[in-house]
Amino acid sequence: MAKGYWIGRITVHDPERYKDYVTTATPAYREYGAKFLVRGGKFDAVEGEARPRNVVIEFESYEKALACYNSPAYVAARKIRQEIADGELVVVEGFDG
Repeated sequence: MAKGYWIGRITVHDPERYKDYVTTATPAYREYGAKFLVRGGKFDAVEGEARPRNVVIEFESYEKALACYNSPAYVAARKIRQEIADGELVVVEGFDG
């Protein structure tokens, strides 16, 4: 079974409130076995436009990645994030080849 991934590119406008997002999202990450592969860090925008915060989260499956995104715990966190940050988040199925 292919793994699932969240790929996020975020611009945070309120770093203090972002801490509330992280605290609120953490139980959902734990429940669904999220593994952070990229969480901020140094980057180079070698093509296209970049955002200051980049995140890649791995899940056991695509279904678990979607379930986490739609879980009540993450819905509450997502509301906070959408109030204080702009960006893109996609859920993708990994290559199982």
